[in-house]
Amino acid sequence: MKTVSSSEKWLPPHWALWQRKIFDILNQVSDEFVDTYTRPDGTLIWRDEWPGMDGSDDPYEGFMNFPLLYALGGKEELNQVSRKLWDAFTWQWTEYGQIHREFDAYYDWMHHGEASLYIYFFGLADPTILKDRQRAIRFADMYTGDDPESLNYDKEKKLIRSPINGSRGPRFLQTAEDWSTHREVLDNYPPPFEDIPGVPGPKCQWTDDGIYTEVLERINSRMAKGDVPLNLTSTSLITNAYMYTGDQKYLNWVLEYLNAWKERTEQNGGITPDNIGLSGEIGEHMDGKWWGGYYGWRWPHGAFTIIEPLTIAGCNAVLMNQQMHHLDLVRSQLDMLWELRQEQDGQSVIPHKHLDSGWSDYRPMNPWYPLYCWTISMDDRDLERMERIRSGEAWSEATANVSKGFIGNHGPWYEYIRGNNADYPEQILRANYEVILSQLEKIRSEQGDPSTWDVHHWQLMTPMIVEGLVQTTLGAPMHIYHGGLLHTRVRYFDGQLKRPGLPEQVAALVEKLESDSTTLTLINLDLSAEKQVIIQAGGFGEHSFTQAVIMNQKQEVLQVVDVNSKWLQVELAPGAGVQLKLGTSRYVNQPTYDTPWNEQASYALTLQGRNP
Repeated sequence: MKTVSSSEKWLPPHWALWQRKIFDILNQVSDEFVDTYTRPDGTLIWRDEWPGMDGSDDPYEGFMNFPLLYALGGKEELNQVSRKLWDAFTWQWTEYGQIHREFDAYYDWMHHGEASLYIYFFGLADPTILKDRQRAIRFADMYTGDDPESLNYDKEKKLIRSPINGSRGPRFLQTAEDWSTHREVLDNYPPPFEDIPGVPGPKCQWTDDGIYTEVLERINSRMAKGDVPLNLTSTSLITNAYMYTGDQKYLNWVLEYLNAWKERTEQNGGITPDNIGLSGEIGEHMDGKWWGGYYGWRWPHGAFTIIEPLTIAGCNAVLMNQQMHHLDLVRSQLDMLWELRQEQDGQSVIPHKHLDSGWSDYRPMNPWYPLYCWTISMDDRDLERMERIRSGEAWSEATANVSKGFIGNHGPWYEYIRGNNADYPEQILRANYEVILSQLEKIRSEQGDPSTWDVHHWQLMTPMIVEGLVQTTLGAPMHIYHGGLLHTRVRYFDGQLKRPGLPEQVAALVEKLESDSTTLTLINLDLSAEKQVIIQAGGFGEHSFTQAVIMNQKQEVLQVVDVNSKWLQVELAPGAGVQLKLGTSRYVNQPTYDTPWNEQASYALTLQGRNP
């Protein structure tokens, strides 16, 4: 690989100091978080039993940023402790009875997706681990129809056979116990059906045994059989296996399944239906209605749970197949909803739900999903989809109070990367620091009996807040929390220690994204040691650098170097910095978890068991 170097001393800007401060504090609090909530063997200090299918995702969510922080440049110990914790949580929930063969026995892909983020980050942390690679293959085969114990996928009809699925296959009959631990939460939601006796709305009392019986009967007769858009989130699990193996069957499956949903959308007049029967018929178990399915158009989240899995699948397909038309399905739904917009108080709002009476629940469009499309495609048409919903002041400044997973500053990051709000890198890092301190204070003042805690306790208490690190160093919004892969413009490796992430005391900032270039700054804050930073084009090496324009702190061009590789090494003298404009050919390489030192061909062979 080509190497460039800089010895020009840079006065570190505030963003660089804050970025290294975030690394330092997260390295410290990770130990305290583990010591507070887990036993020496890694299991959670919690209850001795946990019935119901809800909750097996939640322990992973509290700790899943451990391997991600390591991949960004966190301390070495995170790599091992993250695997110890994953093994312990998996064993614990197997003992509770919900996990089988190291994967959730049955639940929906909103929750499978959240839990699976942990194992996706393992690939970024160290792709050579045999257990991780073998699990990735086994888990993927549960959804391609190649695992005889979990035949979730109908290869002939090209559909996943139930919204509730997992390592035991499709769950066509849900029991009262399955939803038992979630009933109080669901009391706060609208009714899932419009014909529940004695439930006119706006909420549905799941804790009422009579109502609960009526709800379960309708779930099993209408929602338990057939496919839903939410299942497209499983494409991340398949793509994860592809990046370990390069096996074309995984690529073919993702394209086949995404295309099946494109065809269903075309059959439904351009609107993605939210329920497909086992025969492949739209509305087969919903009296012919294309709305009303599990996590569908009339679900409390509405459009969000349609658009999100379409976005996840489209981005995965582009990553694997390099063709931008794979984003067309999600684009079509964004445009369809925009055509249905209304003006309220001077603002454009779109419908988020479709009930038997028609479209309803008009609210502003979420900017996250057009943003993911634009960062993948860099297409002016996707840029226009962002600009038409641009909300000005709401996007002008980073905030500490964001959504689930402590992420959500997508709009302010978009403004920054488009050349506005130059102070954003410092803003987001400071905001993250505030959240970390707040979380740490709650952890240190923790009182009460762990056996009474809610299953979401650890994800609500986690101090592992990394949104600012991802946005500033990698040049991308955070991944979709419910199961999206982390698609980024660049990532880094330590050339001296031969490990992933930025070297200690090196700060990085992606300042500009264009369709054919990436501009970033690297600064070595260490005044006594040289650092070697390897920059990778794309989070999975899917891009390639054509050339590097080397600039000084005054942005004067010092040198132009031909690169023609997915890797470029930068040598930084003590206290030195450099700005690089990297010519970038996007989506020209097969995506892999390969590092500069390890490729798929060098990975250990998977183990083969006896035939029963």
